[in-house]
Amino acid sequence: MPSAPKNNKRRNRVEQAQVQRKEKPSNKESLSDASPNNFPIVAIGASAGGLEAITSLLHALPAEPGLSLVFIPHLDPTHESAMVELLSRTTRLPVHQAAEGMHVVCNAVYVLPPNSDMTISDDVLHLVRREAGRGHHMPIDSFFTSLADDRTSNAIGVILSGNANDGTLGLSAIKNKGGITFAQDLQTAKYDGMPNSAIASGAVDFVLPPERIAQELIRIQRQPSPEEHPGGTFDGKDRLMKEVFRLLRSVSKVDFGDYKVATIQRRILRRMNINRVTELPDYVKLLQRSPQEIESLYRDVLINVTGFFRNPEVFESMRDVVYPKLLLERNLSEPLRVWVPGCSTGEETYSHAISLVEILSELRVEVPIQIFGTDLSESAIQRARTGFYKESVSSEVSEIRLRRFFHKVPDGYQISKSIRDMCVFARQNVFSDPPFSRMDLISCRNVLIYLSPILQKKVIPIFHYALKDRGFLLVGNTEGLLQSGTDIFDLVDRRAKIYQKKSVPSPVTFGFTMSPPTFHEPGPEKLTRGPKEEEGPAKTPLDVQREADRLLLTKYVPSAVVVNDDLEIVQTRGRTSRFLELPTGKASLNLLKMARPGLLYELRSLLEKARKNSVPVSKDMIALEEANQTTTLRLEVIPFRTPARDQRHFLVLFEEKDHSEAVQPSPAQLQPAKSASDPKDMQIAQLKQELASTKEYLQSIIESQEATNEELQSANEEIQSGNEELQSTNEELQTSKEELESANEELNTVNEEIQHRNQQLAQLSNDLINLLNSATIPMIMLGEDLHIRRYTPEAERVFGFSSHDIGKALTHLHLKLDIPELERWMLDVMRDVSMRNEQIDAYDGRSYKLRITPYRTLENKIDGVVVTLLDITDLLEERSHQPARRSQAKS
Repeated sequence: MPSAPKNNKRRNRVEQAQVQRKEKPSNKESLSDASPNNFPIVAIGASAGGLEAITSLLHALPAEPGLSLVFIPHLDPTHESAMVELLSRTTRLPVHQAAEGMHVVCNAVYVLPPNSDMTISDDVLHLVRREAGRGHHMPIDSFFTSLADDRTSNAIGVILSGNANDGTLGLSAIKNKGGITFAQDLQTAKYDGMPNSAIASGAVDFVLPPERIAQELIRIQRQPSPEEHPGGTFDGKDRLMKEVFRLLRSVSKVDFGDYKVATIQRRILRRMNINRVTELPDYVKLLQRSPQEIESLYRDVLINVTGFFRNPEVFESMRDVVYPKLLLERNLSEPLRVWVPGCSTGEETYSHAISLVEILSELRVEVPIQIFGTDLSESAIQRARTGFYKESVSSEVSEIRLRRFFHKVPDGYQISKSIRDMCVFARQNVFSDPPFSRMDLISCRNVLIYLSPILQKKVIPIFHYALKDRGFLLVGNTEGLLQSGTDIFDLVDRRAKIYQKKSVPSPVTFGFTMSPPTFHEPGPEKLTRGPKEEEGPAKTPLDVQREADRLLLTKYVPSAVVVNDDLEIVQTRGRTSRFLELPTGKASLNLLKMARPGLLYELRSLLEKARKNSVPVSKDMIALEEANQTTTLRLEVIPFRTPARDQRHFLVLFEEKDHSEAVQPSPAQLQPAKSASDPKDMQIAQLKQELASTKEYLQSIIESQEATNEELQSANEEIQSGNEELQSTNEELQTSKEELESANEELNTVNEEIQHRNQQLAQLSNDLINLLNSATIPMIMLGEDLHIRRYTPEAERVFGFSSHDIGKALTHLHLKLDIPELERWMLDVMRDVSMRNEQIDAYDGRSYKLRITPYRTLENKIDGVVVTLLDITDLLEERSHQPARRSQAKS
C-alpha cells in the first residue's frame, strides 16, 4: 500500500499542529482527506533568469511539501516551451503543463503554457489565448489576482528573477486578502527588476534566496490555517483582543473594536504566521514589546484594495444615471463636489475626476470640479497626492485615457496636473473627524463590507448629512445598506448599488462636541441656568438670511464686476449698464471691449497695475460723459484668488461720487465767456480736435496690439498642438520600447531553455561517443540517404574507410567486404521496417554475420539503418571440425 506512509506523515503533521495549539485532536486523517481547500497554493512568477531560481526552489522542497505550486514564467508565444521537461528533472513532484479545466491538487507543480493567460477559480485553472496588447504582457499579475480572490489567506505569492514589474500588483492583491508574499533577494536574483519593484511597493513579507523561500513555504504549510483557528479566540470582547485594539489605538488613534471580527482575525493570523507565532497570547506579548509590529499590523488592517475604473459597469451607470441629474439645471459657477472616503492610493478618486471631465467635454459645459479623497493611512494619502503609478496601470486604463490624462515618467505614469488639481487628499477618520458637507456624490466602495452593523449605523447618517438634497451615494457591489440606511436613502440602481438621499432630517450623531470650549470648572451659577439660556438664540432660516443679504447688496454696495485673468466678465453686481455695454459685431464679455467711452484708458491702467503688483488700486475724480451730463466716478480694482481652483480674479468697483450732476453754467459764469476773444475759442476747439485725434490714434494702436496678441495666441496654440503630437509620438515610441523589452524577456527565457537543452545534448553526445568508442563490434549508423553518420572504431578497420568518409554514401566507398546486395538490403529494411541477417565473407578470408536494423527516432519515424557485423569465423571453423571429431570418435 504505497499511500499509507504518506497518510501517516500527513497525520503526524496535523497532530503536531494540534498539540502546539493545545486543542483537542480532530478526526482528520490526512491533509488530502480534509476539505479540498486546506492546502496552500503557491503562485511563482519569474522572467529572465527565473529558470535557475525556480530550479533551486523546487530542489529544496521535499517529496510531499503539502502544497501546490503554479509557475508563471514569461514565455515566447511563438515557440514551444520545454519548461515542464526541464523542471521534471529537478524535482520529485509531478510537473504538469496547465490546461483548461485542470483541477489543482496538492503536491504537484503546474506550468503556464506559451501564448496563454491563466486564472484560477474554485481550484480549477482557466486558460485563454494571450491577447496582443500594447506594452508589457502581465500574466503574473493576472493569475496572482485571481488566486487572491479564490484562495484568500491560503494564497502565497512568490516573485523570482526578472525584468520590469509584472507581479507587483498581484502580490498586493494576495497580501490584501490575507496571503503571504515572497520576493527573491537582490543578491541572488540574476535580474532584479521584478523583485525590486515588488519590494519597493511594500507588498512583500519575506525577501529571501530561493532555498530559504522553500524552507519558509514548508513552515507556513505546517502553521495552522485561519479556518483551523477557533473563532471564539478572536472574539472582540475577549481580553486579549481588547489589548490588541488598545495597542492599535495607541499608535493610530483608531478604534478597530467594532470592525468585523473575521476581517481582524485574518489580518492578525497573517501577522502571526509571518512572525512564527502560533498562539494569540504570545502574539499579544510581541505587540507589547515591539512598536514596529503594531505599526505593521495597523498597515495590514487598513486593506488597500483599489484600481482605476474598477467594475467599469458601475461607471457606465454613473454616466447614465447620476451625472445627468447632477448637471441638470445647474448653476455653471457652482462646483460639483465629490467625496471618496477610503480612497486608498487615489485610483478611485482620479477615476471619478477623469469620468467627470469626459462627460463635461462631451456636453461642452464648464463646471468647476472638487473631489475630496480621504483615508486612514497617511502613506496611502501621500502616494495618492503624487499621482504616480506603475506601468501596469496601462492594463486598467484605455489607451485614449492614458494619452489624455497621464504623463509617461520613468518606471510608470503620473496623473496630469489638471486632474491632480481637482483632487484634494487628506487623512480622515470618518467616525470621529468632522465630515465634509454640500456633497453631490459620495463614493464609498469596499468600506462598509469591513464594518460591523454598529459602525454602519453610525456612518450612513454621516453620509446623509454630508450630501446635498437629492445627492447620491455609491457603495460597493458586495455591499448594501441596513434597514436604517434604506429609511434615509432611495435605491436608484440595484446593479451598481447607487442610492439617492431622501429629503428627511439626518439622524447623525457626531463623535465630537459642538459646544464652545470651557477653560475653567463650571460654577454654581452655570449649573442653575434656565433652559432658555441653555438653548441660546434661535437660528435664522437660511432663505431669510440670503434674501436680507441680497437686499443689502442691492441698496448699499456699489456696482461691480468680477473678471478673470483674461479680463472676461464672470459675474456682475448691481446695475452696470451705465458703465458697460455690449460692443457691436461679435458678442464679447471682455471688460475693455464693453467699457463706455472715457473709462477704457483708466480701466486698462488700473488693471495693469493690479495685475503687476497684486495689490488693490483705485483712482478718484474720473469723469464719465453722458450726453450733456457728467458723472464723477471712483474706480477700484481688487485682485484675489479662489482657494479651490487657485485662479486669479479681479473685482472692479464703480462708485459714483456725484449722481447725474448736469454741467449747467450759471449766468455769472457765462458772462466772462461772452467777453472772451474768438482766437481763444478757436484754440480750445483746436485742442479738443487734437485730443480726439490722439484718442483715435491711441485706439488704433490698441487694436493693432490686440490683433498682434491674437496672432501670438494662435501661434501659441499651433505650438501646443505640435507639442501634443510630439508627445503622442513619444508615447508611441515608449510603447514600442516596452513591447521590445517584453519580447526581450521572453527571448531570455527561451535562451535559458536552449542553454539547458544544449547542456543535456552535450551530455548525451558525450555518452554516445564514449559508448561507441568502447564498443568492440563493428557498427555503422546511416541516414535515410545511406550516408554515414556515426561508427565505432572497429567498423573503420573492418569496412575499410576513414574519418574523412563521414557524410558520404556507404555504397560509394571501396570496402574490404564483398557485399554487392548491401544497398538493396538496406532499402528493403527501411521500406519493410524489419531486421535482416545475412552471412558475408571478407577479402581477408574472415566470415561475418551482417545485421541490418531500422533507425527509429523518438517520434517512431524511420530515418536510416544501423549496420552491425558479428565475426563468426571461429564459430564456423569449430562447426566444420565437429564432423571430423565425431568420425574419429566412432572409429
